[in-house]
Amino acid sequence: MAKREVRVFLDSNVILSGLISDKAAPRLILDLLCHDLPVLRAATGQYNLEEIQRVISRKLPAILPDFRDFMTRMHIEIVPLPEKRKLAPYRGMIKDDDLPVLVSAIEFGADYLVTGDKKHFRGPRGRADIPLRICSPSEFIDILSTAIRKLD
Repeated sequence: MAKREVRVFLDSNVILSGLISDKAAPRLILDLLCHDLPVLRAATGQYNLEEIQRVISRKLPAILPDFRDFMTRMHIEIVPLPEKRKLAPYRGMIKDDDLPVLVSAIEFGADYLVTGDKKHFRGPRGRADIPLRICSPSEFIDILSTAIRKLD
């Protein structure tokens, strides 16, 4: 029987938090993605990368080398910017600024959208028409560890 991979989409704030702190769940996620685990497939969006680069250049230039290093070592796919027409069905559910994040995660086929901004994603949480679960980094670590234990 083939083992199912867990598909995770990382919001910008998870990647930034993982770069800033080496002791919290976001950093653990980034570190895990550097190991090419067969049970884990990850992505972020082009929209997210642009946001990360803006934040780093304006507020956190000291972490630019860490960002570049992680981006070369992590096994993470980059989802292209979604077409505007694909955002329309989700408009009003969340802030317009977060629509590309949600739609990119859906287009990737994510099981989980991991974000530190759960309040911004409160609208789509638990909705039957949203084919993924929105969770915090620490919730995702718990989910992933449970999935790995089940492989034994």
